[in-house]
Amino acid sequence: MALFQAHFGSSILGLQCSANVLLPDRRKDPARPLPCLWLLHGLSDDHTTWLRQTSIERYVASRQLAVVMPAVDRSFYADMQHGLKYWSYISEELPDLMRQYFPLSSRREDNFAAGLSMGGYGAFKLALNHPEHYAAAASLSGVMDFNRLWAEPGRKETMTPISSKSPKGTSSDLLHAATVLTRSRKPRPRLFQWCGTEDFLYQDNLRFRDHARKIKLHVDYSESPGSHAWDKWDEQIQNVLKWLETVIIAN
Repeated sequence: MALFQAHFGSSILGLQCSANVLLPDRRKDPARPLPCLWLLHGLSDDHTTWLRQTSIERYVASRQLAVVMPAVDRSFYADMQHGLKYWSYISEELPDLMRQYFPLSSRREDNFAAGLSMGGYGAFKLALNHPEHYAAAASLSGVMDFNRLWAEPGRKETMTPISSKSPKGTSSDLLHAATVLTRSRKPRPRLFQWCGTEDFLYQDNLRFRDHARKIKLHVDYSESPGSHAWDKWDEQIQNVLKWLETVIIAN
């Protein structure tokens, strides 16, 4: 794989941004843009952490797949009330910028989102709110019930910059976004969800899983012993990549 460290300006954010990008050493068909995995980081991480804490570069080395890992600060992939418009950046501007710089496909069937913790939330937020752009999304230990986390005592420092109002019933509420999707005629992305049974977000993950089943939104759900830790995410991102192979074949 080739690793590119990209530094570029964002009109929406009004600042210089960073992303790491993995591309295959050799493309089987140079005339065809590459499928892309948008791999999102967690609350205390940045665009470098997937590379430093997992072997993601080695795991994708045999695949004709690009991986884009952007930095979004502690934004929860939101247009922040007291901060920057990271949702507009990640959902609108960033894909266009990356496709200008790198040979990435814009086709829905070639675009996938995945992430851990806050990034798992961001991946599902992208896929549920923009299913016309993403064929699949995967969440590892994701923040699947943002409403509960927003209201949790002691979270004021983290949540106040994002919103002073509850996200319930908005596009930032994954349960609501899932319901809206199932009531629409938009395509339904494939969804992969995993959480460790000792994770502090485990009950939130069960809540989303049960809600998805209630509204008949299919999710490939799995769980196993483990906490909110990188050894599990390194293990599970390999399962995500294998699962994505079935999505690509289906498309």
